[in-house]
Amino acid sequence: MAVRNLPKQVVILSLVSLFTDIASEMLYPVTPIFMSTVLGASMAVIGLLEGVAEVVSGFFKGYFGVLSDKVKKRAVFISLGYGLSALSKPLPGIFPSLASIITARISDRLGKGLRTAPRDALLASYANGNSGAVFGFHRGMDTLGAAIGPALALLLLAFFPKNYTLIFLIAFVPSLIAVSFTFFVKDNFVSKEGKKKIAFRSFLKNSPKKYKLVLGLVVLFSFANSSDVFLILKSKAISGSETLAIVSYIFYNLVYAASSYPLGRLSDKVGKKNIFTFGLIIFSVVYFGFTIAHHFVFAIILFALYGVYAAATEGITKAWVSDIVPDEQRGTAIGLLTMLSSFAIMFGSFFAGILWDVVSPSAPFYFSGFIALFLATFTFVGNKSLKS
Repeated sequence: MAVRNLPKQVVILSLVSLFTDIASEMLYPVTPIFMSTVLGASMAVIGLLEGVAEVVSGFFKGYFGVLSDKVKKRAVFISLGYGLSALSKPLPGIFPSLASIITARISDRLGKGLRTAPRDALLASYANGNSGAVFGFHRGMDTLGAAIGPALALLLLAFFPKNYTLIFLIAFVPSLIAVSFTFFVKDNFVSKEGKKKIAFRSFLKNSPKKYKLVLGLVVLFSFANSSDVFLILKSKAISGSETLAIVSYIFYNLVYAASSYPLGRLSDKVGKKNIFTFGLIIFSVVYFGFTIAHHFVFAIILFALYGVYAAATEGITKAWVSDIVPDEQRGTAIGLLTMLSSFAIMFGSFFAGILWDVVSPSAPFYFSGFIALFLATFTFVGNKSLKS
């Protein structure tokens, strides 16, 4: 299936994600700097805010995934979710204060929680047997925005040094473009059955064994897959430059964006499990590599490999789940997966921080690398039920 043959709705949703991520990632490197240097916030406050934001996002991903299955509507959650995130972007630029930063961050994550599972379920409904290609293309466009955003932020800071409020205001523009595309999103429920009462407990009890295995696998890996902030900090320590660390992050997103669609298409042919396992192996190589990296060129290579890992796991996981469960339960299935994964990443990041501070900066990388290698071995030889 060539890109030109992708369903129109998949392309529209991908454009929404592209422009949303341009806006979000413009603010990614700016927000903590703005909080610490301009507003005087401590690292503890910044860390606490990120933790609360992830909990909010994770919880609502699950809740609105279930709700979208109950009411058999996806588009309304998508429009509201992206709209809420867009409105949050310029707040710190209009009202430069810690309160506005907290409000904007929580509102943005609430919007993400509102839209994520319904959007992914809608993408799956348009897959027609090519879920890997569909999710791969969407993830590629999303991640292309994640590369463009920080690059625009660096460019703006070059022309307007330390004018962080300007970046918050300008980020509102791509957000508005994203919201305008959501008005063209249409529902596509494959199932014609009546409304059912859906709850996580009953869903898990009656869900396919393969889904439960994939859920456990992804959540366990999410605990080992701590925040990318640790990779950026490691890159900064190696290069001695914040700018080079951000450049590494941009390069990672470019590789991620370029690899997502080809690996998604390949997964439709060779199986999602095999591509996911490949991703876990690449992840372990990257994390072990960062324990011995002492030159910026080596760090750049590892970030490139990290982009390949992300392309082999992020969209692939959702495509894998969408192949397992029926359309009327996909919002619940993907919502539960993303909710539990968000919680696992939050606790995993906290644990990685403890390892960094108490043991050594290399300890969290060894831990994550070994967990990923163990899970790769399990998926490859340990359980035939995961075959896709």
